[in-house]
Amino acid sequence: MMFKKNENLKKGYIDEIIDPSIDIKSEIERMRKEKNVIILAHYYQTGDIQDIADFVGDSLALSRQAAKANADIILFAGVHFMAETAKLLAPGKKVLIPDLNAGCSLADSCPADEFEKFVNDNKGHTVITYVNSTAEIKALTDIVCTSSNAFKIVESLPEDEKIIFAPDRNLGNYIKSKVKRDMLIWNGACHVHEAFSLEAIVKLKKENSSAKIIVHPECELPVRIVADFIGSTGQLLAYVKKDNADIYIVGTESGIIHQMKKECPDKSFIPAPPTDSTCGCNDCNFMKLITLEKIYKTIKYEAPEVIMDESIMERAARPIIRMLEISDRLGI
Repeated sequence: MMFKKNENLKKGYIDEIIDPSIDIKSEIERMRKEKNVIILAHYYQTGDIQDIADFVGDSLALSRQAAKANADIILFAGVHFMAETAKLLAPGKKVLIPDLNAGCSLADSCPADEFEKFVNDNKGHTVITYVNSTAEIKALTDIVCTSSNAFKIVESLPEDEKIIFAPDRNLGNYIKSKVKRDMLIWNGACHVHEAFSLEAIVKLKKENSSAKIIVHPECELPVRIVADFIGSTGQLLAYVKKDNADIYIVGTESGIIHQMKKECPDKSFIPAPPTDSTCGCNDCNFMKLITLEKIYKTIKYEAPEVIMDESIMERAARPIIRMLEISDRLGI
């Protein structure tokens, strides 16, 4: 991903001091109307950003919103691959991301040159790539998936079809255990979801015996084994809304708890802690680089803007569109 040059972008974001007398939220609201901006925010953003967004969701829902956005500008409060996906699905729109440093450890765990060799060394496999990957990886892919639809997409293929799944080994192995398919799995992982402490989760369960443990499939196997429910971020939210428990230990990035509390104010949510911290939460530092101040400056200057190579865009868009087509056909 490239970006247009701007003298205030040396740090990867608009580096300008904001006048303290400015009401940032009011200015964001004024400018978004004036410039016809839609703000898309992932569940892992902080609560203040989720509350000003036009739409908050997981990767699949955000992809659909980007594809149908009726706006001149899409501002993505998320990380690189999400902004790239929005650009791939809405190539005629201006797509902005408030901080170019908002990367993804999972996407970084799958370098394009190494993955291309892996694919070439295993010809005859259908390549399914998790959306948490770069456009260069998507360009080497047959079908993109999200954690919401990965199981169904794999299951929709013929039973004898050989599959390469990348980049998340935990999600890939979770799917493989359910569908019993011939799957080669790339050895990548998300630093957030691999950091949960099984010992701390079990301790929390003992202290809160009525609590249900809900986790994301990117978590490691021992954490998944003790879970009462495993699902994507959106599926975890849907689960707590319909389930009858009153307390949950949440094994995914803590930003989702903001929506859980809004949807279920009478229930309690405990963030599962990581192994190397006693803070009681496990945040994605990349997601948390996005702030209201950066959103304000990004709308004001319309930068950083996502600019992508056209040849990459054409190839990377195909597997995403195929994912959406399969999802629509299957009703997911």
